[in-house]
Amino acid sequence: MRNWLARNIKGDKVTWAIILVFTFMSFLAVYSSSTNLVYVLGKGTIFGHFVKHAILMLVGFGILFFVHRIPYRFFRPISKFGLLLSVGLLILAALQGTTIDGANASRWIQVPFVGISFQPSTFALVMLMTYVASYLAENYGKKPTFSESFLPLWLPVVVIIGLIVPSNLSTAVLGAGSVGILTFIGRLPWKNILTALFIGIVAMLIFVLTVKAFPETFKHTRLSTWVSRIESFTGEKEEKEGYQIERAKIAIAKGGLMGEGPGKSVMKNFLPQSSSDFIYAIITEEYGSFGALVVMFFYAFLLIRIVIISQNARTLFGQILVLALGLPIVIQAFINMGVAVEVFPTTGQNLPLISSGGTSIWMTCLALGMMLSVSACSKTRKEQPFKNESASEVEEELAENIIEELQKTKQTAH
Repeated sequence: MRNWLARNIKGDKVTWAIILVFTFMSFLAVYSSSTNLVYVLGKGTIFGHFVKHAILMLVGFGILFFVHRIPYRFFRPISKFGLLLSVGLLILAALQGTTIDGANASRWIQVPFVGISFQPSTFALVMLMTYVASYLAENYGKKPTFSESFLPLWLPVVVIIGLIVPSNLSTAVLGAGSVGILTFIGRLPWKNILTALFIGIVAMLIFVLTVKAFPETFKHTRLSTWVSRIESFTGEKEEKEGYQIERAKIAIAKGGLMGEGPGKSVMKNFLPQSSSDFIYAIITEEYGSFGALVVMFFYAFLLIRIVIISQNARTLFGQILVLALGLPIVIQAFINMGVAVEVFPTTGQNLPLISSGGTSIWMTCLALGMMLSVSACSKTRKEQPFKNESASEVEEELAENIIEELQKTKQTAH
């Protein structure tokens, strides 16, 4: 078993360990909070929800294992196809217009014959981050003007973020913010970044004012939901979101220092999203401030490993790719925890690798698998200073890898 793991599990072993810790936390938290779905909402059985979560996690680990074995240079061309696929999926989700539990669910696509729902915005975010990392690596140090970078960089960003906004504002903001951080890391000229930021803010203001001016038009969409969430957060209006925040704060207060104990949460029965959006509040109630700090510690630890993997990458694309995929995961985690204590308005973002939800688990595993691919490649050869990969360099490296694999095959045969 140990030999099999050594041969097949590649990349940063500490990151693998962190993923396993989050998985263990997830099973404990989801198993406990699923009683809300069973006894309050009358949906299924506790064992049934546990098995479903286990299957989703198993599929996620399958994605993680498969992707981390792919040399990361292939993610560059894949991201271009992935962006086109994302546009199609986002348009399909917007046109589908189905509902889940009575709420508008245009962010979801029903997968035929399987009976599950898929959220294309999270897939689109992973592809967008990969594409932006590729562009920044190719143009590192070139200082293109805004007009020169508009078609290859800003247009894809605008299209993807624009398609995500109507159904999932929080994911759109997370994506836009992550792109902004990446362009800064990639040393894109300040003028370009500020121009894009100004255009984005103006477009968002126009959009929000339109929603406010014509509320009936957007009454049955997610657009009215975010306006209500912001108004509830600022105290202008009491809404259902305010109800959830108050219950989450009560759960955190009940937890005290060491918590009520595993499975002994009371407030999970009063939080509709206790197994997803507000699972951090349930963890805090059951395991106290100590448990809450442990969760925060492991996300901070993951951030440290992301930085280390990035620094050890052999190419500039690898360095930026790791940050592009890893930072949104950590940012999303701290946003989720911030919502529970009312630092941020309710966003709908869950706790990565801990909350229930198939799409979130799978796309997080996809991103982590791509990160571990970079880590695996950085460990397979003698470390070199990072370089900016041109097309010819990629072909050269591919040829070298093929020769290496052939040599290994011959040695094994002998």
